[in-house]
Parts: sequence; C-alpha cells; structure tokens
Amino acid sequence: MFTRYGYSTLGIIAITTFLLTLFSSLVNNEIIKILIILIPLIFLLFSFYFFRDPDRIPPQKDNVVISPADGKVLVVKDVLDNKFINGKAKQVSIFMSPLNVHVNRIPINGKVDYLEYHKGKFISAFRDKASENNERAEFGITSRFGKIFYTQVAGFIARRIVYEIKPGDLVVAGKRFGMIKFGSRVDVVVPESWQAKVNKGDRVTAGETILFEFKS
Repeated sequence: MFTRYGYSTLGIIAITTFLLTLFSSLVNNEIIKILIILIPLIFLLFSFYFFRDPDRIPPQKDNVVISPADGKVLVVKDVLDNKFINGKAKQVSIFMSPLNVHVNRIPINGKVDYLEYHKGKFISAFRDKASENNERAEFGITSRFGKIFYTQVAGFIARRIVYEIKPGDLVVAGKRFGMIKFGSRVDVVVPESWQAKVNKGDRVTAGETILFEFKS
C-alpha cells in the first residue's frame, strides 16, 4: 500500500525514468547507457519503498499520546512552551531517517485549535534549533485530558511538508494527516503532568507507540 501523499512524486519519477530509458537508446557507450537506465530505476524503486503506508492499530485507550511518526527518539526533556501549552511541559523529538515510513498520524483524539505554518531554513534535523529555525508546521489539539502540541519539522534533505487538517477539525488518534517527504523530525509537547513512556534512543512506530500517558 502506498500513501496518496506520494502519488504526484511517484508519477514524476516514473515518467522521468521512462524518458531516460528511451533516451538511452540513442547512446552508443554501453556503460553510460546502463547507468542512464539503472540510476533512475534504482531511485524509482527506492521511492516506492519510501512512500509505503502500512496499516497501524492504535492503543485501545484514550488517555495517551501516541507517536505521530516512525523513527528514533532524539530527546526526552522538560521545556517551557509559550505557543499552545502555555507553561511547563515535556517534549519528545523523533527523527525520521529516509528508511522510515514517513506518513504522519494524529497523536490523540480531540479538536485542532492551533495551526501555524512557518517558512524557514533547512538545517540538520538532529540539531535542537531545527525546531525553531527550520520550515515547519505546528499543530495544537485540545483533548479531554488537556492540550497537546506537535510540530512537523523539515530538515536538510526533507523540503516538503504535507498536511490535510485545519483549525476546527475533530481528529482521531492514529488517523493519517500528512507526511514529511524524505526524512526529518517531529516534536511532541505535552503539559508537565503527563508521564513520558519512552526514552532517548527508543524506536517508535506512528499510530502505535505510546509517548505519554495521563494519570490523574
């Protein structure tokens, strides 16, 4: 299964591969001819792999924040959020390599009460200041357990953020909402009362792995 967010990209790559294959018939050098065919074909096959979109089964509980992205946990830290949480908070940042599934999913049931898109730089997603300086889309969801804030952050390679939710939408945990094409990171911020369930270095799965749990 392939994500619909990648249809246009796959179409462009497939057409380019076809045209280069036709062009190769005009080349006399066999080595160059093979390279003209082989390089775009490899990239096309990788693109089919990159835009895969497997089904996921969310946890059967609503007092949790689940991972919006596949990847590796970069940081688990205390922060001060002045955009949506408005107070002391906890943050988990997830790095998505080009080999991860890149479809992003809603982290919790609720209503979208905040959405801001920012143009910016394309520095490495590993660096902390990427969350403040890079191109990004910021989302705030109000759930029955409080506010949840998360951000799609573009990186050095990733130059295309895609999302299809808007302010006022009622969203369901685990549902697809967009992707970041070709690797980057997602930050998730919750009020300090939530309990973190992952550690730095953990591998997480979008729509399934629990990042935080609310305990009254």
